[in-house]
Formats: sequence, structure tokens, C-alpha cells
Amino acid sequence: MVILHEQELTWAGRVAWKHHTCMISALSISTTLKQHPLIWSANNLPHDAYKLLAVPSPIGGVLVVSANSIHYLSQSASCMLALNNYAVSPDSSQDMPRSNFNVELDAAHATWLLNDVALLSTKTGELLLLALVYDGRVVQRLDLSKSKASVLTSGIASIGSSLFFLGSRLGDSLLVQFSCGVGSSGLASSLKDEVGDIEVDAPTSKRMRRSSSDALQDMVGGDELSLYGVSNNTESAQKSFSFAVRDSLINIGPLKDFSYGLRINADANATGIAKQSNYELVCCSGNGKNGALCILRQSIRPEMITEVELPGCKGIWTVYHKNTRGSSADSSRMLSDDDEYHAYLIISLEARTMVLETGDLLTEVTESVDYFVQGRTIAAGNLFGRRRVIQVYETGARVLDGSFMTQDLNLVVPGNESGNGPEGCTVLSASISDPYVLLTMTDGSIRLLVGDPSSCSVSVSAPAAFGSSKKCVSCCTLYHDKGIEPWLRMTSTDAWLSTGVGETIDGTDGSLQDQGDIYCVACYDSGDLEIFDVPNFTSVFYVDKFVSGKSHLVDFQISDSQKSSERLDGNSQELNNNGRNESSQNMKVTEVAMQRWSGQHSRPFLFGILTDGTILCYHAYLFESSDTASKIDDSVSMENSSSNMSSSRLRNLRFLRVPLDIQGRDDMPNGALSRRLSIFKNISGYQGLFLCGSRPAWFMVFRERLRIHPQLCDGPIVAFTVLHNVNCNHGLIYVTSQGVLKICQLPSTSNYDNYWPVQKVPLKGTPHQVTYFHEKNLYPVIISAPVHKPLNQVLSSMVDQDAGHVENHNLSADELQQTYSVEEFEIRILEPEKSGGPWQTRATIAMHSSENALTIRVVTLLNTTTKENEILLAVGTAYVQGEDVAARGRVLLFSVGKDADNSQTLVSEVYSKELKGAISALASLQGHLLIASGPKIILHKWTGAELNGIAFYDVPPLYVVSLNIVKNFILLGDIHKSIYFLSWKEQGAQLSLLAKDFGSLDCFATEFLIDGSTLSLTVSDDQKNIQIFYYAPKSTESWKGQKLLSRAEFHVGAHVTKFLRLQMLSTTSDRGSSTVSDKTNRFALLFGTLDGSIGCIAPLDELTFRRLQSLQKKLVDAVPHVGGLNPRSFRQFHSNGKVHRSGPDSIVDCELLCHYEMIPLEEQLEIAQQIGTTRSQILSNLNDLSLGTSFL
Repeated sequence: MVILHEQELTWAGRVAWKHHTCMISALSISTTLKQHPLIWSANNLPHDAYKLLAVPSPIGGVLVVSANSIHYLSQSASCMLALNNYAVSPDSSQDMPRSNFNVELDAAHATWLLNDVALLSTKTGELLLLALVYDGRVVQRLDLSKSKASVLTSGIASIGSSLFFLGSRLGDSLLVQFSCGVGSSGLASSLKDEVGDIEVDAPTSKRMRRSSSDALQDMVGGDELSLYGVSNNTESAQKSFSFAVRDSLINIGPLKDFSYGLRINADANATGIAKQSNYELVCCSGNGKNGALCILRQSIRPEMITEVELPGCKGIWTVYHKNTRGSSADSSRMLSDDDEYHAYLIISLEARTMVLETGDLLTEVTESVDYFVQGRTIAAGNLFGRRRVIQVYETGARVLDGSFMTQDLNLVVPGNESGNGPEGCTVLSASISDPYVLLTMTDGSIRLLVGDPSSCSVSVSAPAAFGSSKKCVSCCTLYHDKGIEPWLRMTSTDAWLSTGVGETIDGTDGSLQDQGDIYCVACYDSGDLEIFDVPNFTSVFYVDKFVSGKSHLVDFQISDSQKSSERLDGNSQELNNNGRNESSQNMKVTEVAMQRWSGQHSRPFLFGILTDGTILCYHAYLFESSDTASKIDDSVSMENSSSNMSSSRLRNLRFLRVPLDIQGRDDMPNGALSRRLSIFKNISGYQGLFLCGSRPAWFMVFRERLRIHPQLCDGPIVAFTVLHNVNCNHGLIYVTSQGVLKICQLPSTSNYDNYWPVQKVPLKGTPHQVTYFHEKNLYPVIISAPVHKPLNQVLSSMVDQDAGHVENHNLSADELQQTYSVEEFEIRILEPEKSGGPWQTRATIAMHSSENALTIRVVTLLNTTTKENEILLAVGTAYVQGEDVAARGRVLLFSVGKDADNSQTLVSEVYSKELKGAISALASLQGHLLIASGPKIILHKWTGAELNGIAFYDVPPLYVVSLNIVKNFILLGDIHKSIYFLSWKEQGAQLSLLAKDFGSLDCFATEFLIDGSTLSLTVSDDQKNIQIFYYAPKSTESWKGQKLLSRAEFHVGAHVTKFLRLQMLSTTSDRGSSTVSDKTNRFALLFGTLDGSIGCIAPLDELTFRRLQSLQKKLVDAVPHVGGLNPRSFRQFHSNGKVHRSGPDSIVDCELLCHYEMIPLEEQLEIAQQIGTTRSQILSNLNDLSLGTSFL
């Protein structure tokens, strides 16, 4: 083990006297002898050495990285490389080998690509290659060569022998594939400049949709990056590296600021929850060249192509029609199933069916086709490789070749013996999976239609498995396990026999092999779930109480042997809990679906919807354990089951429950929807499923992970299907509950592989603050970017204007010409593109040299001359000129307008004034402008030509971080002295301090929280806490009103940089209560953090709060916590050693409460009973909260 340590202490200011104070020690550690002898050590290393990198064998040794040099050390040899002019050798006599370019390596990250080549990432995002030139095991010298620029990394790691990962906190993280070739140096120089940097901006959407198997293709792609490190030794063969970006993880952090504005395709007539999806959040994120605006939208708003009125719709389906005569001739078209256009759209109404042709136009062909159109359709789909269409209706089924019927089946047996009326039983629901159709009848029986591919006809059979059992089936579906090697086959006990056979069979007759297996997933009224293979209907997997929502699902034979001992205790318990079990007894699974989407390592998902609308989601995985085998053998022999049945069970199949970020509870009347889950394979290149109902949602599958995005813009949706034709490329059709059919496409600009859909607008600079100009739909942003300037220009800008002379600090003429990096600021005014494309810069306002823009706000000022309100853009700046120059800043006012034809944005400066101190915050207060300038706040009135001060208050002792205003109240956050609460009185024109927090607190952000008539003051601090205060002048604790009192406090665990106050939606349970007026004026705070997370603080009424607080206390013990962070301790206020009197415990943590839905149903009921409430009441409260705060 090698340790880097400092012998004597020094720092940058003492380097002239003391440098090279670090050393390394190599220890051998013996745990048996409990000894650690020192083997070798090396001293005289630079004082700023900070990183060790172990050199892999066969070379061995260690690299020491410091800011200005790299050292290689081992027991037998050492060498070093100076990186810039600041590097000095330990005894300043000897000459150090220098790299042929200057670079600083403080804050660098490194990993090994080969055993003698390391990859370094610098603080500017450049990648460098460090080669160790060695002979035997002796390293002779180090060679450093420049590579490509990449993201600003916070970590770098090699994965295997051909990939490395660039992790970034400031930009998107990248997975890069590299390959190393050996070529001559002549070739290297000719190819050197042919490719760009490792960046992620342009082809994101293309790369995100690529399947992971593309990583195996050869590396000549659009993202290819070749780089050749030229070594000094030209005789030796040249190592050249080529890189290709294979994947990226999108990052929206750090969120410095955000603004809330209208989307381009907003609907002005929307109300309630549909209105919320009119808005989007525009965030400042990233830093330097990775700086970007991130546009976040919580819900998806599809781009509409056309819409028609269609009342009374019950279901829609699109089907293909493959022309059999043409297919043999044109076999190439057979291959691209994905690109085949749909032929017909089938619409089921209350009492009839419509059929439309989906050619260039949607034309109704109901009269001219052989489809059953006299009643409603239950389901429609394709059979026999899309050569036939099957249409299932209430009393039968039809097989069609295009528009011609080839077979008509009557499913109703006349005079049947079940005795439910003369009409007999009809079809309730159907599931189609080529070549089978599974039908559920109204009397609970199950029928299977079996297709014969040779004659393209179907025959009816009744599966014996259901006929004999006493159990009543509540819902069932077919699952087609496609592929050359079907996934579920690997989970059966004899899987080892069939593994690896696929490849050999494949050559002889691929078509048979491609079919895969078909299974039937059935749920019973008792809540159990069973999987059968089709068409034999032998049971292969059985789960007891699927409806409970356990964390894992196991085949009952395995769980039986473990549970037989527990059964005895269970019986007595059930008698006592009769009352509690009532509600779990009548819980059924109303719909079930199972699907495995395409992808290299994809595994099936299993979905179930319960009677109360709860959605269960499970992900299958393969589990092989040696110890269960013996137990199973015993249980099998006990049950005397035939040997072949036991061997065909899916023994190694397990399911893991996946948490869903969705409130699935449906307000629509029971039975209004026959089918809520619609699976899609390709809508704009995405795959997943769509959930219909009162709160529709998209479930999209990325990297074996479900991303759930609600769609609120059209209210409830009753039917959904995919459509691919000339005018609508891989689009969708849905019907709203208002009876409108819409044909749409998914917006292509968003990236859906995130918690919320994200669109990134690269800025190539650091965004600091953004605001929204509502009237013109513009976003003014403060942006800074580094600019290289000669040193003499930089020094002359740092001069006090009054003194007027430049000190050159005894620098030579050469040194004055060296460049120095300075941040230059500008205001950029951006407009969202109408088509949803890249955003356009409409105007740019440059700042003076060494002037930093600190704050930007859209303010409404009352012009005292004309007595009219003016909406202006206000900017506060500060000159940053070093500690010898007195601070000053400017306040700038701009008017923003459009020219006559609305094409050009005109920005004109109406006013500019220099003030003492930095202008760190601005706000408009009842038509006046409140400016925080240095150590005071000043209120100005606007005459139309200039700002005149009318009131001031010397309140912030140090520096104002934020200003918030409600009516005539002012909340001010200071950088070190916590918050101040002031009021403004028009009479006598005075600003007066009402109260303040007497503690010291380093504020990050502040905002008012409004709940009806109650006003609270919220502040976040540098210890990652949030505190909520209130003003109580009548309380004795408040020292006659001077002191703000604590209402709640909470440890967020991330730095909160911005609060945004948004009005909450009133929800269903609120409307029943008497105090309706109070509830409408209820606001929540949306907040963003430096980690890139977004959260929300919302007020609760007393009764709900007590209920959820009791639940929270129970859940602390009932659920396992992430990283062992017990919420009771982790969520307490962190004061970093300062004295802090803890505030009241009056905040509930919804992150913890969301675990309630994930625990098994029986435990949910038990916990609800213990806290004296019901499960439905708790879920209703959580549902209302999520509804009330769906702002986007």
C-alpha cells in the first residue's frame, strides 16, 4: 500500500521558502502478523501533489500527479515530467524534462487504457494521453500528448478492455469505446485533424435510440474520433487511439435558476389539470462549454396532425394487410416489418363498427368491406404473419383477407345449458397473439381460437385447465415470448439442455425457430396468478396472492416448501382479523399484461391493474440457486406429479416489483374501459405501453427501465392505438372522453429517458439566471464565457478610475503579452422555436469589461409622468476589479418590443445608472423598483426618464442573496445573516423592519409560502436545509414581534438554489369541504438543487397532516431505507456544530410516504388500521397531493 503524505506543512504563499514537502511511503501489510513494515519511500515531491495512480503490471510502480508535474516512482527507478513553467525541480539545479505544451493538472482525473497508457481528463475538459516509455520493467521517460476535448468530468473509469466512462456533474456523462492500433507517424499526422471532439450535443436522439448491440459493430460511425499521440521517439511504432461515443446519460444539474413559462403549443381554453400541461420549466444548468438551457415538461403533449369529432367510441385498432400474391415476389419488403404501413383503422362505437382505410387519406369503407359492422367490436388484430385480419365481436369472430371475409365463426352456442337467458354468453374480452386468440366469455369461461397457418383458418377449443378448475378467472392475456432464444425458456429447469442449441438449428430452418413460445397469463378472483403454456395449457408458474403486490414473485412449489411450517400460525391469526381482511378479499386483478420489448438483454415486464386502479409492475429475472433444487424434488415427489410436468415448470423464474412514479387510481366509472393497457413497439422509435383512463400516461422502456410520463392535456382517454402511414410516420391515435379522435406524433425534440422529458439547448457558456418575458414569450438569460486577453489589458481594467495609473507589478514586456482567461458576461434574449426546434437568439446585450451581470428580472413599473404601467427588463451588475477598487454596479432598464411584421425583436436601453456597491437583487414593489445595492436596499420611483430614490433601509449587513415580494411585504435573504421581513407603507413613504431571524444562516434562496390567509417565509441554506418561519407579533416568544418563529425545518440533502411559488390545483376531496375559498388561495414551492434534482413543498390541512405524520412514523420502521439513512436522523436540521434550537416537527416527507404503495396489501391494511384510518383514505390523500402539485 502506497501512502502520499506531507512531511512539513506549507501553502501557496510560502512556496518561495518551502516547497517539495510531500513524500510517499510504500508499506507491506501482514494481517496475520499484524505488522506493516516500510519497504521503500521517496521524498521531495511537490507540495501540491494530490493523486496517486497505481501502474499496472508488468511495469509496476506508482504515478504521482501534482498541479504542474507528473512523477513516476518505483522501488528501482524514478522519472518526472514538467507540465508548465511553474514546475521546479527539488534542487533547482538539475534540468527537468518538459512536455511540449503547457497544461495544469490540478483537479484532473485519470484511468488506464493500456498497461502503459493512461488517460487524463483536465479541469478544462481536455483529454490527454500519458505514455510510459519503458524497457523491461524500467520506465525511462513519460510522454504526454494532447487528445480530444470532452465534457468537464468529475470522474473517469475504464470498463473492460475497450470502454471508458466519463462521469460529469456539469454535463452529460459519456460511455466511450476506444481501440488502439499501431501505425507509422506519417499516417498519424495526416489523420490528425479530421474529426471533432467527444461531445454529445448533436446526435443525442440518434444515439439514445440505438440498441446496445450497435456497440459490437465496427467503429466507423458518425461519432468516430481518431487521435494519435505522437511520441518523441519516432523510430518506435506509433500507438494510435480512435474513440467513438457509444452512449450518454443526460444531466440537468447543477440547476442554478429556473423560470416558468408557456409552451409553444399551449391550449388557451384548457382548464383544471389539463391547463397545467401548458407550462414548461426553463432551467440554467451546466457550466462553461457544457452550459445549457434545459426545458423540462412533466407531462407529454403530442403534436397534433388532425382531429375529428367521434362520440361514443369504445375502442380503436389498426391492422396490417400483407398481400400474399405480392409478398413472394418482393421478399425484401417482408423483412422490414417496422416500416410497413397500416391498412385499416377499425373503430368500435356503442352499437356499430366503422372501418377506415389508412391510405393517403382516412376514408371510410364501412359499407364496402366484409367486416362485422352491425355491432361493436371487442378486438381486432393480425394473424398468420399479417396475411389475415381477425375481428372479434360479441357473438363471434371473422377472419378477413384485406376486405374479404374468408371465415366467420359463431361463438354463441344456441340453447346453451348455462341458463343465462336465450342469448347465451357473449365475448367479454379478447387477447390476440399470432396464431392464437384467447377469449373471455361473460359467464367466466375461457375459449381459445387456434389458427392453422397452412389454411389460414381458425378453430375453437375450450382449454381443459379452466373447465375443470373451480376458480373463476378475473382476467387473462396471451404473452408471445419472441426471438430465436425465447427468454422464458431459459428459466425452465432443463434450460441447460437447450442453451446453445439455437445457433445450430437456426441454419436449417430459421422460420420455425423464430416463432418463439406463447403463454397464457391468467388471474383468478382469489387474487392468484397462473402462467400456462399454449396450446397445451399445462401450468408452468403459479403465484399465490398476486394481488397483494409482494416485492418478489416466486413459483408456488418453491415457496410452498418454505411456508408449510408457517401455515399453522396463520389460521388463528385470520380469525382475529376478519374485519381487516374484508377489503383485501374483494380486491381483484381487472387487467393483466405481459411483454418483452426488443433489445439485446431485455427481460419481460408483467403489469396488473387492481379494482381500485392500483397498478402493479414486475420485472422478470433469472434466478438459479442450488439449495432450492433438493427442496423442490421432495415437494414434487410428495405431490406425485408426473415427472414431465415438474420439469416443464419455470423453476428459475422470479419477478421483482418495480416502483411506479404514478398515481394510477382511476376516477372513471367502473367498467367504462374494457382495456386500459395498450402495448406499442414503435412510436417515433420508442417502445413501451400507454395507460388509458382518467390520468393517461406513457410507460417507455429505456435500458430495461420504465420511464413514466403522464399526458394531461386532453383529460381522460378512452382508446389508443398506433398508426403508421404516409402522413403520420410511426404516430398514434387516441380518443378522448369528450368524443374527439386525435391523430398525433410524439414531439421529437424531447429526450424521454429521464424522470421528466428534457430538451437541451446548448449555450456554449455558463447560464447564471433566467427570467420569462410573458408578453413577448421571450427568455432573457445571463450568460458568461471565458475569453483570453493579454495581461496588460486585464491589469488596466482593474484600475481605480480616480487614481488613474496602471501598476505593472514589475512585469516584463513579454509577460504582459501573455494571455489570461477572463469571464465576459452578456444578456442573451432567446425565443422558443415554433416548430419545437432549436431556440433562436433574438438579441444580445454585452456588458462592460470586468462587469458581471448578477441579476435579471422582468419588472412592472408605474410611470409617474404618464400614469401608465410599463413592463421593462431590469438588470443589476457589479464591476469585479480586485480588492483595491471600491465596489460599484449599474442598474439597467430595457424595453423589449417587436417590429411591425413581428419578425425582429427590438431591445432598447431606456435607462442606466451607476450606484455604489454591487446590484445583487431587484424586484418591483407596487409599481416601484426595489434595488439591493451593497449594504442597503433603496426603493425608486420611475418617471419615464429616470429612477429617483424615495425610501431606503440599511438592512442587509453584508450582501443580499434574494428579494421576494407579496403585496407590500418584502422578504430579504442575506449571505450570512439569515432573513429579514420588511413592509412598505405608501403613506409617509417608509420601509420598516417587521422582524428578522436572529440566528446566523448562510442563505441560498428565499420565498414566501402562502396557504389561504397564512403567510410563511421559506429559506434554504448552505448546510442543505430548508427552514420555514412565520411572523407572530402577538406571541411572547417573538420578543414583541421582532423575532421570526420557526414553523418547520427539514434536511433536503442538496443545496437548494431557487424557489418558485405556484398555485396548487384544488382537488376532489377539497371541493367537498366547507372552506372552499380558503383552499383556492393555496400555493406550493417548486425548488431546484445543485445536484440537478427538483422538489416541492406544499401546505397541508391539519387533519391530512396528522394522518400522514402517523403513517410516516410507522413507515420509518416498516420499510428499508436507501443507504441506511434513517429518515428520523437524516431529515433533522443539520447545523454543522452551531447552536440550534430545533423547531417543531411539522413537515412530512412524501419520499418516505410513497413507499406505502410498495408494501404488500395486507401490510398496507394493517398499518392503516393501526393509525386509525383506511387504506383508501391514505391513497386518496397521496393522490390529491400529486394532483395538486402537477404543475407541468
